[in-house]
Amino acid sequence: MATHEIRLLSLIDVLVESSFLVLARNMGTPVWVHTWGILILGNPAGPILVDTGASDPAIMERLGMKGRVDEDMQLENALAAHGVAIEEVAAVLHTHCHIDHAGQDDRFPMTTPVVMNRRELEHSVSGLMGGQYPPEYVKHHVDRLHTPGALRLLDLELSGPDEIYEGIVCEAAGGHTEGSMNIVVQTEEGTACICGDVIYDIQNQVVEPWHQALAFEPQTTGNHSLTKRGEKAAIKRALNHDFVLPMHDFPARVEGGRVVARLKHEVPGPEWPVEEFAAEFAQPVAAL
Repeated sequence: MATHEIRLLSLIDVLVESSFLVLARNMGTPVWVHTWGILILGNPAGPILVDTGASDPAIMERLGMKGRVDEDMQLENALAAHGVAIEEVAAVLHTHCHIDHAGQDDRFPMTTPVVMNRRELEHSVSGLMGGQYPPEYVKHHVDRLHTPGALRLLDLELSGPDEIYEGIVCEAAGGHTEGSMNIVVQTEEGTACICGDVIYDIQNQVVEPWHQALAFEPQTTGNHSLTKRGEKAAIKRALNHDFVLPMHDFPARVEGGRVVARLKHEVPGPEWPVEEFAAEFAQPVAAL
């Protein structure tokens, strides 16, 4: 079984309203959040990238948000920091295809397969989440749909978990969007669940869940298209692994459904006590 190393690539910071991240928390307060691409190294197929950020910072204004990208965040530079060129990426995987997650797919050649859950492609054109799926992204995916080998669609709700590369398993997330998927990666220290946006803020959804009295009861985000019960179940599913990696917060090590340590830009990697990390990174944001 292949074991992998995981690196977080900072691709764009986005200015959002706080209760968008954690339902009803600090309503009306704007905060900057990180948006990661996640690079999986060590697979026999080659480097694999999860999510590609936004097409450009200005596109976030369509949703009443702002974006910022510095030189290090540019896709080719973020990959090059780990010795990888765009054309060397073996595949692009998508947790989901929202405006800040699938914006640079067109920078990859049609010979590089883009992998997503079929239900996510269907959901993107349903209109249920409007401009969160920009037409440019959807049209590019349709072009890939009709180009041999350019798009790989999974049917995770029907097939169950699917090992698409050695040591990399995709499963239906059950939250955030109808077609969101988790990518479960085997590492030397256990399984790491890249969980998309079912979790935005580990501290305030899981460690100290906002306005929750029940034991082990997470708080949902303020941005999803499914039920509250489904969202809670999706969070609990993601926590059934040794590591959990949201796409807008730093990772965590998990034991028995509890967050026991926090990490930064690599998994496995250095770990910090939850309390110490919470004091420094309780919000996955930079100051305004």
